[in-house]
Amino acid sequence: MSATEVLRAPHPHEFDPYKLGHGNGGGHHDYATGHGEGGPASKRVIVGYGFWLFLLSDIVLFSCFFAAHAVLQTATAGGPTGPQLFDPFSVALETACLLTSSFTCGLSAVAAGVRNMLWTQVFLFITGILGLAFLLLEAHDFAAMMARGASPQISAFWSSFFAVVGCHGGHVTVGLLWLGTMMAQVFFKGFRPNIMRRLVCFNLFWHMLDIIWVALFTIVYLIGEGR
Repeated sequence: MSATEVLRAPHPHEFDPYKLGHGNGGGHHDYATGHGEGGPASKRVIVGYGFWLFLLSDIVLFSCFFAAHAVLQTATAGGPTGPQLFDPFSVALETACLLTSSFTCGLSAVAAGVRNMLWTQVFLFITGILGLAFLLLEAHDFAAMMARGASPQISAFWSSFFAVVGCHGGHVTVGLLWLGTMMAQVFFKGFRPNIMRRLVCFNLFWHMLDIIWVALFTIVYLIGEGR
């Protein structure tokens, strides 16, 4: 290596191979320094980051419900226990509906990514039908349990059960309302950037509900059945 090569000042773009900076020479650095000079993040990144913070706070909420229910597994006050009233077949159907809806929700995101209106709407509609089937099955289970003497006020165990499962069902209900709104917005406004960002947030929300249901199914039903 020659002395000239050793003493040569590095070109700004050597620090910024992807040209993320937006200087124009003239005495100013042409690369991002890590202090905001590379420009703000895109709207999609900002919205996604903010929505992830919301989802994490929701997961913390459910974690508290799970912890409370785990502690109160045996606090039945002499009343019926979970294994006596749980319907494994109905719970399995609910799980199948919700997990399948997560798959169709993902397919709707793929269809929206290629701007295919028909399949976006078809997969969103199927996702909604499966989510509604989940809610109807869950409501049927609640009614059957209450008819056999298991209500939220009968014991701490059933209070925690209806709280955690009902909270998840409430989230699914909100998700279905959101899904219907998104179908209408996509149909009337098309795949605008703001609509696409909302679709991304909806997909994150719906997949989060499925992840929480897997945890709920394990802690409330599987572990509950084993006691």
